[in-house]
Amino acid sequence: MREAGIQAIQKRKFKVTTDSKHNLPVAPNILDRNFDAGSPNITCF
Repeated sequence: MREAGIQAIQKRKFKVTTDSKHNLPVAPNILDRNFDAGSPNITCF
């Protein structure tokens, strides 16, 4: 590889793109949805 002048592609480092420690206001939960299931949905065909 050195003689041919080629190199392996290096893997990029992980880059953090989310800043969760900000001082900006968070949008309110206006839908206020409840995702709790009362019982499993079992259907037999």
